[in-house]
Amino acid sequence: MRETLRILVVDDDRRMTKTLANIFRVKGYEAVVAHSGSEALEKVMEGPLDYAQNKPFDYAQNGPLDCVLTDIRMPDLDGVELYRAIKARRPDLPVVLMTAYSADRLVEEGLEEGAIAALTKPLDINALLCFFSSLRWEQSVVVVDDDTRFCETLADILQQRNFAVTPVTDPYGVVERLKAKGQVVLLDMKLDGVGSLEVLKQIREQYPCLPVILMTGYREEMAQEIAVALKLGAYACLYKPFQIEELLQLLTKIRRQELRRVLGC
Repeated sequence: MRETLRILVVDDDRRMTKTLANIFRVKGYEAVVAHSGSEALEKVMEGPLDYAQNKPFDYAQNGPLDCVLTDIRMPDLDGVELYRAIKARRPDLPVVLMTAYSADRLVEEGLEEGAIAALTKPLDINALLCFFSSLRWEQSVVVVDDDTRFCETLADILQQRNFAVTPVTDPYGVVERLKAKGQVVLLDMKLDGVGSLEVLKQIREQYPCLPVILMTGYREEMAQEIAVALKLGAYACLYKPFQIEELLQLLTKIRRQELRRVLGC
């Protein structure tokens, strides 16, 4: 992610967008404004290709957006409709909703469909700035599997999708490779020389909230161990050979949950 985050602020209240944009710029962020849902969608669609002219996007002058902060109630395209359109084009882009009506039906719809949060106006600016800061965290995956070829292949795939990947083929000393924030562990359930449940227990003792996704090619044989691991707090289990989209969906869900926690949601 770039050093300066690019935040799109969307609201038909021009005073609101101006105030928020000024605050964000003073705090070191690049703020882009839009005064309608349709205008916002045009800005989201700018890059990495300029689709209207089918030419490379000028990163020197602009750059892809890192977050969208949008009002819910707008005349042409409401915030939830905007979120749906963004999700169809850039499912990785975090969207935070703003509303003056905490009981708004659209709030529930937006959150159910995957918006990061719905913040009530007047906004808690300090919480929002903490959230922006957390967007700088590099999303990192630790792959624990004694199959070297599998580790290397999965690492290559994830790195192409902008994840930082640490392959671990020696299950001893896994905990020493971990950190408390910004990581997800992919743990194979059948490791040579050490029990995967023991590795999971060690992770849980030191990092109780670190997401751990189990992997196995032995659905029936490992069923009991998987059940125990899920009770120990493993996030989910993928069965080999799994589709990379299955993993990416889990990683996106975990990322969204982490960002929601930053906002206290």
